[in-house]
Amino acid sequence: MNVTATAKQISHSPQKLRIIGRAIKGLTVEEALIVLRYHPSPWARVVSKVVQSATANAENNYQLDPQELHVADVNIGDGVPLKRFRPRARGRVAQIKKRHSHITVTVNDERN
Repeated sequence: MNVTATAKQISHSPQKLRIIGRAIKGLTVEEALIVLRYHPSPWARVVSKVVQSATANAENNYQLDPQELHVADVNIGDGVPLKRFRPRARGRVAQIKKRHSHITVTVNDERN
């Protein structure tokens, strides 16, 4: 059974968060949390919270054993970017996009 958890509008670029997501895909939940705890990126903590939330959803809503859960999928999508502007030479302007992400973690009780 697939159980998901989502965090929306995380103020970090999806490109950098996808590196973290690829590191934990296919691992057991315990192994994934250990990898995230020692990952050098400070945003691994946010992904760790989403994994813990998906595990809690599986345990509380579907009575699944958290020891048997695996990270089936980690989907990092684009959120709505904040658009800011910076002055440039000769009276022109340059746009800056502050990117945001949506993180969706799917756990299941079957090994792929």
